[in-house]
Amino acid sequence: MDLNSLDKINIEGLEVFAKHGVFKEEQFLGQKFVVNATLYTNTRKAGLSDDLTASIDYGMISKKIVEFMQENTFELIETVAEKLAQKLLMETERLEGITLEIQKPWAPVLLPLKNVSVKITRSWHEAYIALGSNMGDKKKYLDEAINSLDNLDYVRVENVSDFIETLPYGGVSQDDFLNGCAAIKTLYTPMELLDCLHRLENEAGRERKIHWGPRTLDLDIIFYDDLVMSTKELIIPHVQMHLRDFVLVPLAQIAPWVRHPILGTTVAELLEANKKDYIKDKQFI
Repeated sequence: MDLNSLDKINIEGLEVFAKHGVFKEEQFLGQKFVVNATLYTNTRKAGLSDDLTASIDYGMISKKIVEFMQENTFELIETVAEKLAQKLLMETERLEGITLEIQKPWAPVLLPLKNVSVKITRSWHEAYIALGSNMGDKKKYLDEAINSLDNLDYVRVENVSDFIETLPYGGVSQDDFLNGCAAIKTLYTPMELLDCLHRLENEAGRERKIHWGPRTLDLDIIFYDDLVMSTKELIIPHVQMHLRDFVLVPLAQIAPWVRHPILGTTVAELLEANKKDYIKDKQFI
């Protein structure tokens, strides 16, 4: 999510008396905190209509900040900021991102200082997940995976392609696959999302014995915003997605306009350029 392209609503100097800190005295007696927040959204509709329901009510956000900080106790203001950002993003319609600064002017460090603060920026991210199965009740595995994705703490499933039957990839003799793609919004980092996907695969009985071998459930991150990353555990965009019809066909159904951040071409253009015949039956299921 490109927050620079969005409008901003600022809340500055919101004072809250709450009980956060490492020391017992802080958690018992409490102290003053000061919160600054920048809300990233699109205000154009509200600006043209003069309708509060088309924007974000900063009074309501301020009240939620105060209630959260007073109803919870954490040792670290890092935790306060993280948990508060998650809550506001999950519960606030049209809020795409948030910058939170939690100031602690009475920090007990026994040194002359004006303030201590933690400042974070968190936002929703757009990701595309490829799904596949070629063991047992394939459609059931994919349907359950979509439902499990949507039930993850910080994931919203936005769109799901139809499922297509495809030939095996990689030269291992095995049953045909059922494949699809899902568009999601998530607050997870790429590695956190990968851990979630691995957990769902394990819950579906996935066994990693043969490379390119049969599997009950296969979940891969294809795109994550416009991110380009390469680690031992994860490569984004998926390294061979542009060569795989079983990814491109369902992905093009739900996101033909999405552009590959390295190749610079859209999913629709990648599909048109890739004529490899991995699709056994062109009919959607």
